Amino acid sequence: MKRNLIILSIILFQLPIFAQNDHQRIKVSDDIELIKLSDKTYVHVSVAEIGSFGKVSSNGLILVDKGEAFLFDTPVTNAQMEVLANWIADSLHAAITTFIPNHWHEDCIGGLDYLHSKGVKSYANEMTIDIAREKALPLPQYGFKDSLVLKMNDIDILCYYLGAGHTLDNIVVYIPSEKILFSGCMTKDIHSKGLGNTIDGDVNEWAKTIDKVLNKFPEASVVIPGHGEIGGIELLKHTRELLNKK
Repeated sequence: MKRNLIILSIILFQLPIFAQNDHQRIKVSDDIELIKLSDKTYVHVSVAEIGSFGKVSSNGLILVDKGEAFLFDTPVTNAQMEVLANWIADSLHAAITTFIPNHWHEDCIGGLDYLHSKGVKSYANEMTIDIAREKALPLPQYGFKDSLVLKMNDIDILCYYLGAGHTLDNIVVYIPSEKILFSGCMTKDIHSKGLGNTIDGDVNEWAKTIDKVLNKFPEASVVIPGHGEIGGIELLKHTRELLNKK
C-alpha cells in the first residue's frame, strides 16, 4: 500500500500544472503587456478605463504563424490597438489578418475601427453584430450562428456559440493544436469571489453554458478568462461554483 502511495505521489508531482508566472512576460507599453504561452500564442493584457469600473485589466489572445496573426478581442481603445498591432508587426514579423471578438463589450471590440482601417477581416456571432448595430458600435463584417471553423495555414480555429452567460452573445474559441480555450468573460479567474458585471447577461442560462463548455472541451490545458489570471479547466469549474452560489 505504501509503495502504491509513493508511485501515485510521483505521478501527481510529474503532472503539468499551468501557472501564469511560469511564462515570459513582455512589456509592450505602459498599459499593454503580453504573456507568451508558446511560439505561436500570446495573451495580450491591456489596462484601460471602463465606465464606472475604473481602470480594468482585460485579456485577449494572439495566434501567430508564418507571418500571419489572428486576434481574439482587442484592447479597449483604437490607440491601444494600434500600439499592439505595431508591436506584432515589428517583433513577431506578422500582420493581423483576422479578428474574432468574444462579445460586444468595449473590452472585446474597442479597437475594431483601427483593424478595419488596416484591412483586417472580422468575424463574429450574428448576435454580436445585431447588438453592435443596435448600439451604434463598430460592426464585425461576417457573422455566424452556432459555429465557425477558420484555418491559419494548417492550424484549426474553432468558434462556438454555446449559450448566454456574461452576455447573451458570448462565444468561446478553441485551438486544438495548442489546447487553448479562449472563453473570455463568461469564465472568471480563480481568485474571483463573484460574477462581476451581469447586467447584459443571463445568470440563469450561464451555468448551463458553462456545463456545455466543460463537456465540449475537457482536454483544454489553458483557459483564458476575459479578466484576471489565466489557468486551466479549473477556471470553468470555479465559475460554475460561483453560479451555484448566486
